[in-house]
Amino acid sequence: MVPNGWEQKKLGKIAELQRGFDLPTRKRMEGTVPIISSGGHSGFHNEAKVKAPGIVTGRYGSIGDVFYIQEDFWPLNTSLWVKDFHGNDVKYIYYLLSKIDYAKFSDKTGVPGVNRNDLHAIKTLVPPLPEQKKIACILSTWDKAIETVDKLIENSQQQKMALMQQLLTGKKRLPGFSGEWKEAKLRTLCDVRRGASPRPIKDKKWFAEEGRGWIRIADATASESRYLVKTTQKLSTLGVEKSVKVDPGDLIMSICGTIGIPRILATKACIHDGFVVFRNYEEQLHLEFLYHYLNLFTSRLANSGQPGTQKNLNTTIVGTLDVPSLTLEEQEAISVVLNQAEEHTLTLKREAQALRTQKQALMQQLLTGKRRVQIDDMTQASA
Repeated sequence: MVPNGWEQKKLGKIAELQRGFDLPTRKRMEGTVPIISSGGHSGFHNEAKVKAPGIVTGRYGSIGDVFYIQEDFWPLNTSLWVKDFHGNDVKYIYYLLSKIDYAKFSDKTGVPGVNRNDLHAIKTLVPPLPEQKKIACILSTWDKAIETVDKLIENSQQQKMALMQQLLTGKKRLPGFSGEWKEAKLRTLCDVRRGASPRPIKDKKWFAEEGRGWIRIADATASESRYLVKTTQKLSTLGVEKSVKVDPGDLIMSICGTIGIPRILATKACIHDGFVVFRNYEEQLHLEFLYHYLNLFTSRLANSGQPGTQKNLNTTIVGTLDVPSLTLEEQEAISVVLNQAEEHTLTLKREAQALRTQKQALMQQLLTGKRRVQIDDMTQASA
């Protein structure tokens, strides 16, 4: 049903899309004009092809993201840009295009891609221009709130990293603690054991609907907190026998693929040979102190720029890591400070996610006319 005062039109009649322009790297000149590809900002050039404000989305390679551009720009040939808004509000069209499920229109060639003619044929509901402007204004308010929280998250992460670099290296000592800052090889403070994988790994007999969890790298990366509470796969009894069991309270770290992700277990599970588990640390290491120190090790490794170091680790490399040999009391005190910093970041991330969820629900209502807005005199005048 078309809401009162709205019209149903094909997308091409309200936002005509056009393929971007070729611009090989060798032909790019130094300048300040942003180059926009299917993935967003991709450098600068000295010439603009499109006047701002404009909208760009992916045509080939990377699809689904929609970008609102506020300065004259050059859209690359991997993108689609709105050539003609047909008198509609630009920001409203941005939100309308953001709502499209581009994956439904993707080519079946193995490489994501969309055809603009398919998008042009989408039937959509369009409100009068004053209502478009009011809807865009409301949704922009949500975007500003999300942007504000995202900046707070970035600042919080930087502050935590600064704390880690100070507290975990002895540059700063907490009140009540002093004395010589000593280090020891990690293997002298705890046991480092590598996981094991059943072979061939794709054999269905290793897996089951119920049983111990099978921790994958994706499970570790999906968990934003220091605790890993669930896995996406379970192992059969046979699978468990071929792997290495880990229990709640164990600390693990990825050593292959995406390396250096430490997580504290909050569930019974098993690890494959892409992880190591740290055990028998209780007398000399505080669990969460070691977790934070491994995080610092990961950041150093990522910034080292050494060829090959970011692909794989092994128990020897991990075991020879120099770790502060402090009293358990000082380790715990440091952990408390860093835990608080981590929790602050996680709280902000949950707030940002809640805002994004609320915005998506609001878009669904406002862009379909299920929820109408009141047009004030100022909006009417600006139309």
